[in-house]
Amino acid sequence: MTTTTPVPENTRARSQGSADPSGAPAGQIAPPPKMRRRPALIALSVVLVCVGALVSAFAFQSMSNSQEVLTVRETIHRGQVIDADDLVTVRIGMDPALQAVPASSAEAVVGKHAALDIVAGGVVTAEQVTDAAVPSAGNSVVGVSVTAAMLPAGQVRSGDDVRIVSTTAGGGDAAEPAAVEGVVVGVTTDTVTGNTLVNVQVSADDAPQVASASAEGSAAIVVDSQE
Repeated sequence: MTTTTPVPENTRARSQGSADPSGAPAGQIAPPPKMRRRPALIALSVVLVCVGALVSAFAFQSMSNSQEVLTVRETIHRGQVIDADDLVTVRIGMDPALQAVPASSAEAVVGKHAALDIVAGGVVTAEQVTDAAVPSAGNSVVGVSVTAAMLPAGQVRSGDDVRIVSTTAGGGDAAEPAAVEGVVVGVTTDTVTGNTLVNVQVSADDAPQVASASAEGSAAIVVDSQE
C-alpha cells in the first residue's frame, strides 16, 4: 500500500517559481521603490538657501560698519555738566556724517557742558558738547513756571530765542507789558503742579524781574523767529 505525503502550499509555490509578496520572482531582490521628485519643494529649498546667504551678508556688512560710540542714560539738558555716569558705550552702525563721539573719547567729554539737549538713549555728537558754561558771563538762568495757556503748545525747545512777558507789570506804560529777551536752555514738566518749567538764560540785570513774574504766575513765554 502506497502512502502519499501532502506537500505544503508554500513549498509548492516556491517549486513552481512563484513571485514573492513584493512582486519579484523567487530568488530575485526587488528593486527599491522610485522616489517622486517634488519641484515645489526643491524650489523652496533653493529660495531659503539664497535668503540665508543674503541675511548673512547683510549681518557681516553691518558688523563691519559698526563702531563703539557714546550715548546717554538719561536726558541731559542744555548747559548741564556731563558726568561719567551719564555715558553709555554701545556698538551700532553709524553714518559718518553724524560725527558721533567715539567711546574712546569719553574722558574728553566728561566735565564739559551739553550745548544742546541730549535725549535719553541718544548718540552724543561733537556739536552737542561745549566748553562754554551756561549761564555765560553776565547772564543768569531763571526757571519760569508757566501754565499751558502761557506758552505756545509744543513750540518751546532748548536754544529758542524767546521773550518773557509779564502780564501785570507795565513799566512806564501800563498798556504795554514788560518783556525780557532770553534763550531757552531747558524744558521740563513740574510733576507737582503740572506746569511747564522753562529754564531761560537772561541778562543778570533782568533776572530779578523774570523771577518775580514767575513767582506771581504772570510770566508768559513768547517764541520769536529763529531766523
